Amino acid sequence: MNDLAQFLPWQRDFASRWLSRRERFAHAWLIHGLPGIGKRQFALAAAGSLLCESPDHGLACGHCSACLWLASGNHPDLRRIRPDALALEEGAAGGEDDGETGAAPAKKAPSKDIRVDQLRALGPWFNTATHRGGWRVAVLYPARAMNPITANALLKVLEEPPEHTVFLMVADAPDRLLPTLVSRCRRLPLPVPDAAQSLAWLKGQDVHDAEQWLAAAGGAPLLARQLAQSGARPCPQWLEDLMSLLADARQPDIGPLADQLEKQPPEAWIDALQRLLLDLMLAGADAPLRYFPSLDKTIRRVALRASPAALAETGRWLAQQRAVAGHPLNAKLFVHSAMQRVALACGPAS
Repeated sequence: MNDLAQFLPWQRDFASRWLSRRERFAHAWLIHGLPGIGKRQFALAAAGSLLCESPDHGLACGHCSACLWLASGNHPDLRRIRPDALALEEGAAGGEDDGETGAAPAKKAPSKDIRVDQLRALGPWFNTATHRGGWRVAVLYPARAMNPITANALLKVLEEPPEHTVFLMVADAPDRLLPTLVSRCRRLPLPVPDAAQSLAWLKGQDVHDAEQWLAAAGGAPLLARQLAQSGARPCPQWLEDLMSLLADARQPDIGPLADQLEKQPPEAWIDALQRLLLDLMLAGADAPLRYFPSLDKTIRRVALRASPAALAETGRWLAQQRAVAGHPLNAKLFVHSAMQRVALACGPAS
């Protein structure tokens, strides 16, 4: 079977319990959870299991006609609804009848949104009998890529769902989606795998320093693998240098460090600062660090004198800045002000 039709090791038991109750299956599911734990793979593997004609404990057998169709990438009762840009990343050839919907014209830049015409294109599919007399499955990911027009179009479909059709939607945070759309779905929160399972899988993927990468990813193994393959370090050098300066108990000159970040994507360094602040607050509460265990001693030294209120307020401020990080008015001023604010929050409590 196609790798994307396989459940990850930590998903199999959970999926088997869920899929074994398919006689009373909901017509729409919202699969959500921490980024990087394999939600998309879970949804696609679940689609394969729903389409399977001889499921074993709810899971796809891998040998029946439906499973062989799925492995070849052209099962007629499966549709994947995703942005064109993501489809290209996954190696799909737009316009083929391989479960794609509404490919954009080749001369246009691939869309990063799920377009409303992708949903409208499903009309004839909904009105056609299933090829094997079983389920018809639409997998939509990521749900956040739907704009309000697309979300409302999907809502209308779910209000009068087509017969024998199951929608599987994938999202990181359901509260960021249209509330009326969420209300039409059964929610399926995916658990985070335990550290032992994640580390065993990462080592099987030839990820070195798996413990540090898993910590940097907040316990999400697929994200940990992605980060490890980026060529970076589990803890960025600039962040390590920043903490060394802050540990000296003097107001540091953050100018040179900020200059290093000016040309980096703002989302990346803001995310690192947000994780740092959480570790500082955990250290202040004498709890284990979550993201940067390699900086444990330094972080705890800084946390001893930092104001918990200032750290929390700076964390909220960074979350607000992240919303506009893609288009700051002045990149240099943006990074300098963010670094300066973090440095001030890490100073002695007044």
